[in-house]
Amino acid sequence: MSDIHSENKALIAPLRAALYDFDMAELRRVMGEICAQDALFHHCHPFGDVTGPEAFIDRVFVPLQAAWPDLERRDYIVMAGPDEFGNDWVGCGGYYTGVFVGPWLDIPPSGHQVTMRFHEFYRVVDGKIVEFQALWDIPEVMMQAGAWPMAPSLGREWHVPGPATQDGIMTGPRDAARSDATCRHIIDMLDHLKKHPSQGGPEVMEMPRFWHEKMNWYGPSGIGTGRGMAGFRHWHQIPFLNGMPDRGQYVDDITYHFFGDGDYAAVTGWPNMIQTVTHDGWMGIAPAGKKITMRSLDFWRLENGKIRENWVLVDLLDAYRQLGVDVFARLREFNKARVPGRVDWPGQDE
Repeated sequence: MSDIHSENKALIAPLRAALYDFDMAELRRVMGEICAQDALFHHCHPFGDVTGPEAFIDRVFVPLQAAWPDLERRDYIVMAGPDEFGNDWVGCGGYYTGVFVGPWLDIPPSGHQVTMRFHEFYRVVDGKIVEFQALWDIPEVMMQAGAWPMAPSLGREWHVPGPATQDGIMTGPRDAARSDATCRHIIDMLDHLKKHPSQGGPEVMEMPRFWHEKMNWYGPSGIGTGRGMAGFRHWHQIPFLNGMPDRGQYVDDITYHFFGDGDYAAVTGWPNMIQTVTHDGWMGIAPAGKKITMRSLDFWRLENGKIRENWVLVDLLDAYRQLGVDVFARLREFNKARVPGRVDWPGQDE
């Protein structure tokens, strides 16, 4: 027996297929069918917001395919569920890949295969996508092209894997009780994380209660991956709180959307964080004393009742922008001695 969330996952299956083999004509056809014509597309910096599927394709996918002619998309998480306000969402995580033969967003081509992680959420109403939210790990592409213009990451930079259990493509009717329990675990964990440092030391977070001892926190490029609770704290949380100690104090000004599917949970907010960059600064950025918003699209996987994997993408380029740092201008300055133009790659025009 099917349910609305299985139907919503089936709704975007043709879109995923068109992106896997990347057929531009099929992509336009499918998005024209499954998206409302006034659907709002929220994308990371520098793409911004676009209304309507045709305008979105022209702004986002046409330039990307020009730079990566053999473009394809691979999903390792596809999940769906309702948020606490009754909205129905589908969440996808994976990566885009192809040979980087032409400049893209002023990133110089490498002539080699590149990967770019994505988290994309679709809100569905009456069988149509009415809202889209996406974060692409554009800094990951900068790194692979040897064009990174910012401070080095503290965590491990690598090709982030999909779920260890290889069960992220959720099928079958959604188990509401199990899915809701997963969401409650995540929300409870986040409530405890916010207690530190305002309500006490690290012990108030009760991390062993929520996280598996062999957890992986897969952060965005620019932060990197942390292994275990110590890795998470040293390579992400401690620097984050040192630079923005008022994290979690403005929850009344933002709205979260949590949804679960079996052992998986996801969250969005657009934005879902507000904090002020002070004290030691963050990621090599001087403390501006400026309050900024942050967009984060996250997935978690529970194993035996604890979080074993957490995939996190943050719109870091937008955070830099709010602080007056133009990452793309820095990228052009760092790489202006590189020869611009396309790499002559056999077969790219066939």
